[in-house]
Amino acid sequence: MAVNKCVKYLLFLFNLLFWISGCIILGVSIYLKVSKNGNVIMDEAVPFVDLLIAVGVIIMVLGFLGCCGAIKENRCMLILFFVGLLLIFILLLIAGILGAVGEKKSQVWVKESLGKLLPLRDQKPDVQTDIQKLEVEAKCCGLINGASDWGSTVPSSCNCCPCVKFVTSFMEKHAIIALGIAFGVAVLMLFGMAFAMTLYCQIGKRDANTA
Repeated sequence: MAVNKCVKYLLFLFNLLFWISGCIILGVSIYLKVSKNGNVIMDEAVPFVDLLIAVGVIIMVLGFLGCCGAIKENRCMLILFFVGLLLIFILLLIAGILGAVGEKKSQVWVKESLGKLLPLRDQKPDVQTDIQKLEVEAKCCGLINGASDWGSTVPSSCNCCPCVKFVTSFMEKHAIIALGIAFGVAVLMLFGMAFAMTLYCQIGKRDANTA
C-alpha cells in the first residue's frame, strides 16, 4: 500500500502554515512585550506575554518537526508531532475556557498584584520611576486608591483616577488578542492532528506489507 501523496503534501503545507503561525505568535508576543516599555508595573500585572512567547517558539519547533516527518515519512517524528499538538491543544483549550469565564477573577488578580506594591513610598527608586511613567502615560494617580497610595508626598505625575483601571483595560484588550490567536491555532491543530495520524497509519500499513 502506497502512502497517499495528497495527504503527505497537505500535511507538509499545514506544517508550513503552522510554522508561520508560530512566527506570527512570537512576533506579536514580542511586540506586546516591547509595548509595555519594560515597565515593571505592567510586567507584574500582565505576565501572560512571556507564556505566549514560549508557545510561539514551541509551535515553530513542532511545525519544523512535522515538515520533516511528512517529507521523510518518518513515523517517529509524526507521532512526536501528534502528541505535541495534542498537549498544546489541551492547554490552549483550558486557557481559553479559564480566560473566557474568569474575567472578574482576572480583575481581582490585577488588584491583588498591584496591591503588593503598596505603599508606593517604600518601593525602590526604579519602581517609583516606572509608576510615575505609567501615571503620565495613562493620566492616572497611584495604583489602587489614588493619591493616598503615595502617602504624604505625592509626585507631580499624579492625575485623577487610580491606575488599576488602565492596567485592567490593557490586560483585557491584549487577552482578547491572545484568545483570538489561540482559537485560530487550535483550529489548525485539529487539521494537523488528523493529517499526521492518517499519514502515520498509512506508513505503518505500507511498511507492514513490505515486510
